Amino acid sequence: MSAIGEYEDIQVTLEQHVATITIQRPPFNYFDYNLICAIADAFDDLDKLDDCRAIVLAAEGKAFCAGANFGGGDAINRDDEQPKSEESAFRRRSGRLYGEAVRLFGNKKPVVCAIQGAAIGGGLGLALVGDFRVTCAEARFAANFSRLGFHPGFGLSHTLPALIGQQNAHLMFYTGRRIKGEQAIAWGMADHIVPQDQVLKAATELAREIAGSAPLAVQSIRATVRRGLADRVRAATDHELNEQEWLIQTADSAEGIKATAERREPVFNNK
Repeated sequence: MSAIGEYEDIQVTLEQHVATITIQRPPFNYFDYNLICAIADAFDDLDKLDDCRAIVLAAEGKAFCAGANFGGGDAINRDDEQPKSEESAFRRRSGRLYGEAVRLFGNKKPVVCAIQGAAIGGGLGLALVGDFRVTCAEARFAANFSRLGFHPGFGLSHTLPALIGQQNAHLMFYTGRRIKGEQAIAWGMADHIVPQDQVLKAATELAREIAGSAPLAVQSIRATVRRGLADRVRAATDHELNEQEWLIQTADSAEGIKATAERREPVFNNK
């Protein structure tokens, strides 16, 4: 096993034609612009590496990714770039993040996500970047945006219905319900379920099986079946951002975020 490059908050290794990208922000692996950018950079670098034929995206800790942590303004602008327009800080921050998310959907190598714990909100969006998902009974999948008085992001308004069907996606969006590992399998959100301590091993075995096929053929087939996906995600995130920008200013959104932090039921007032 060899390490590939140096990236912020992720480790990238390569063994037997399979690269493993491990998110290292335990226990919950909240993401921000810098983390998504680091994963996108790693994807780009691995696309250029002939010895890499498949990628496993995994995470240390309790959760796969429990959602977004936008942090302060210092995380918005890479290399101290300063905004030059009058657009809102929220639009700058989220727009840049979604630009990096779109990069994830444009990579060339197949991706297997190892979902050993919760994939919540934008963390679910990150999980759906993969071609396949290996999970366990303890995992939880949720698009909990409506419970925050908010609109789905990370392209989920496209990727989730495309994967599990309109009705199942609507149920997740409208209720914020958490879906367990077994239900994720039944709906096609995940592809394999194994004991929790075997998730990474099973994901790696699937990636190695993919890597055993002719790499040029796999990349060609993948490009065909995912043709236009990055463009569809970009269109989805453009619309999602517009909806998020006004909803984040509502009293209901403030209540939803506060109630979640206080671990209580929100009281929404349609304002």
